[in-house]
Amino acid sequence: MNEIQIPVTVSGPGSQPAEEDGADLEILQLPDEMSTFSMPTLQDVEDVSKLQDGMAVLKQLDEILKQQAKARQVTPEYIDINHLDAADKQLIDQVLGEGEVSMLYESSDTTARIQESVMAGLWRVRYYNDADEVTADTVEVAYVPRLSQRHVFKQAAHRVEHQRDSIPDGVINAPPLLAEINDKVAEFRPGKDNHIINLTLLPQTEADIEFLTRVLGKGPLTILSRGYGNCRITSTAVQNVWWVQYFNSQDKNILNTIEIGAIPAVAAAAHEDVQDSAERLSEILEAYL
Repeated sequence: MNEIQIPVTVSGPGSQPAEEDGADLEILQLPDEMSTFSMPTLQDVEDVSKLQDGMAVLKQLDEILKQQAKARQVTPEYIDINHLDAADKQLIDQVLGEGEVSMLYESSDTTARIQESVMAGLWRVRYYNDADEVTADTVEVAYVPRLSQRHVFKQAAHRVEHQRDSIPDGVINAPPLLAEINDKVAEFRPGKDNHIINLTLLPQTEADIEFLTRVLGKGPLTILSRGYGNCRITSTAVQNVWWVQYFNSQDKNILNTIEIGAIPAVAAAAHEDVQDSAERLSEILEAYL
């Protein structure tokens, strides 16, 4: 009986001949972790009952969340907790936990660190002086904290300015993008969808990226979102222009974009998130009331 030859096709890394230019095939690794909600570990009921000021703040947050969840849109509200002692603040921190989004705001006159709660739409906002001492301590209910909306671009330019004769050698595709950015900055109005320029899909050289980074400048706000992989958002020195970069779990840049518009959606809570957070906080507090 004659043998039947069955062709076998092998694919995958290492199975293909080398490229003529010596480049290797790179297989991007997908993020292998995703943040999920878990109930916080709290103190005993007897211990919590002694922290009346901390519990009062949590009850106030509970009422605010319930009201906001019923509304068509969240109206930002905040509670000042600067006057609370360390034990009461610790209780609040334990209940709120640390969520996916953190922010650092650094300008000439303001430094603030912002942490989203595990219950989206709740934010811990702390302001610091030059000695790194807390000067204000608040909890906010909002899609995004007030500081990240009202003050980020207060000193930003209204357009990208550059001289044609100052464009370095090797910069090829960046100049047309600056014209596009200026047009979209001028067109943007609150409530309008963000305009996204996907640099990963465009033929950008290293010189192009360096040039864009220099002329756009750096603003005061840096955001890290760790929902699925990492997303790093940086405000620029131009009105309503953001760098948005996505990284996989090996910290390899897999998507590089510029957004013109409101704070990128990946950093903001949705209304459904606020409704869900209202239910979660009520469930947590039921154990202590």
